[in-house]
Amino acid sequence: MHPGDRAVRFGATILDAEGLRLSADEISLFRDTNPFGFILFARNIDGPDQIRALCDDMREAVGREAPILIDQEGGRVQRLRAPLWREWLPPLDHVARAGEDAERAMFLRYRLIAAELRDLGIDTDCAPMADLAGAETHPFLKNRCYGSDPETVARLARAVADGLMAGGVLPVLKHIPGHGRATQDSHFDLPHVAADAEELDDTDFAAFRMLNDLPMGMTAHLVYEALDDRPATLSPAVMAMIRDQIGFDGLIMTDDISMKALRGDLADLSRASLAAGCGVVLLCNASLEERRAVAEAAGEMTETAQARAEAALAARQAPETLDIQAAEDELSRLMGGQVYGG
Repeated sequence: MHPGDRAVRFGATILDAEGLRLSADEISLFRDTNPFGFILFARNIDGPDQIRALCDDMREAVGREAPILIDQEGGRVQRLRAPLWREWLPPLDHVARAGEDAERAMFLRYRLIAAELRDLGIDTDCAPMADLAGAETHPFLKNRCYGSDPETVARLARAVADGLMAGGVLPVLKHIPGHGRATQDSHFDLPHVAADAEELDDTDFAAFRMLNDLPMGMTAHLVYEALDDRPATLSPAVMAMIRDQIGFDGLIMTDDISMKALRGDLADLSRASLAAGCGVVLLCNASLEERRAVAEAAGEMTETAQARAEAALAARQAPETLDIQAAEDELSRLMGGQVYGG
């Protein structure tokens, strides 16, 4: 926590805004419910000065240096795009092009991303992904992955996290405990994974075990039939496995609870995810009334979640010095000249 941060418990939510600046009703909502943090989408993006002003609005509403998140993976999933910001290749393509230099290339990629984010007031990126790409991985996810074996994926995900942290940006590990076996898009359907527990532990879960010291993680909305018939986000059994078997002790946020993989009332889903063991609820693309209902249902963080949240915030650091031109030149050499997409 930073000097001047509130001594009160954080609200157990991460919320978004409808537009380029906060409305009076949104300011009132955020003041009343004190969400742990905020997340930005393409609809919140116009230009650098506007983004900085929006971030200032959000933090002023809660009276502290609240974390502001964004999905800036590169490829299809990046909210900051050309011509104002770099347009990145999909991660799997980036890794393939870099070949044996993939670890360094991923570090530099996310170090440059971190520099872009921090310049705008954004201090948390929903990356790295430690999901394993398989033959049947759904296309919505596959080229966002880094590889197909846990050792490679964990090594490259570590480089991503290190690049972000060196740039003063917190990483969010996703989608814990592993989304790569999903053959459906969880934005629209609830995937089921039939693999047995031993196979999962040796593969999908193993990648996350090697990254269990990262400060924050995001759940996967899918059913692991060997563990529970409920989606992981709502499953006490899966959450216990993440803590005890994978050994992850960071703050766990849900993936967006408005995704169609989860069925039911948003307030009820919020309470169920927190009861299962998640620390904070992510709600995106909802109305003001839905955001208020979820914030009220989620309430304040538990003492344990608050401690994990404070530990995550304490991991924020000032960016290390970066020669941007030198970093771009090195990355270009590693990538054979093709660094960016578009």
